[in-house]
Amino acid sequence: MNHPTYHRVDVDDISVFYRKAGDPTKPTLLLLHGFPSSSHMFRDLIPMLADRFHLIAPDIPGFGQSESPSRSKFSYTFDNLAKVIASFIEILGIERFALYAFDIGAPIGFRVAMGHPERVTAIISQNGNAYEDALGEVWEPIRRYWVDPTKPNREALREIMKPAAIRWQYEHGVSRLPLISPDGYSLDAFYMARPDAEEIQLDIALDYASNVAMYPAFQAYFREHQPRLLAIWGDRDPFFLAVGAEAFRRDLPNAEVRLLDAGHFAVETHTSEIANSIVAFLR
Repeated sequence: MNHPTYHRVDVDDISVFYRKAGDPTKPTLLLLHGFPSSSHMFRDLIPMLADRFHLIAPDIPGFGQSESPSRSKFSYTFDNLAKVIASFIEILGIERFALYAFDIGAPIGFRVAMGHPERVTAIISQNGNAYEDALGEVWEPIRRYWVDPTKPNREALREIMKPAAIRWQYEHGVSRLPLISPDGYSLDAFYMARPDAEEIQLDIALDYASNVAMYPAFQAYFREHQPRLLAIWGDRDPFFLAVGAEAFRRDLPNAEVRLLDAGHFAVETHTSEIANSIVAFLR
């Protein structure tokens, strides 16, 4: 059961791909990936946890092996992506789960948690932000697009979809580059080269503004429901600064915070440390 198996399920007429591993009678851990990746980012983490947990890792629509509906049929907003994940949870019959949220998986996961707070046993936020002061300088071109969604501002973001920029996201801030497998960023670049993939991601980038607008609502959810939370963070992440990990304690005084000598994709370089921290946190 430690080896993942690979599946598809129809969710609101969208084919959603997911990985699963572990004993279904054990506590469930739902893993939500980030941009520009897929559940492939958990390829090393899942086997380390599968003896203790039931692990489910879907590809968000528009990413990885999940279907990418045409933009004329599906609006790529975070509200809609969260609805798909919420329906996915219902279809699989997941009653209670801990949430592992990374990057864009965090605002999707937080939306799901707000909808059913009684189902969420704990949250592991790995570079998954909920505080505006954690947004680094690299967000400035995206902020301009939010304020003024013109074609020139949209085109200016296209560079972050290119292979060199995707690789930079994996390697920036990493002190030991030989730990970074080329498989991750190469696969992401392959998926990004598919027809319409860049346009979908630019739509998602535009709607990220809705997440910043919802940060106060996420924070209110934390304060009201006090979910157990572990913020485990690459401390040289240029997108979500380390202050974002510490910020959870404003609303969750008992939050556990662990900063790693890592960049944005901390799970690529610190898989064992993250796995051990999750086991200790959820024990």
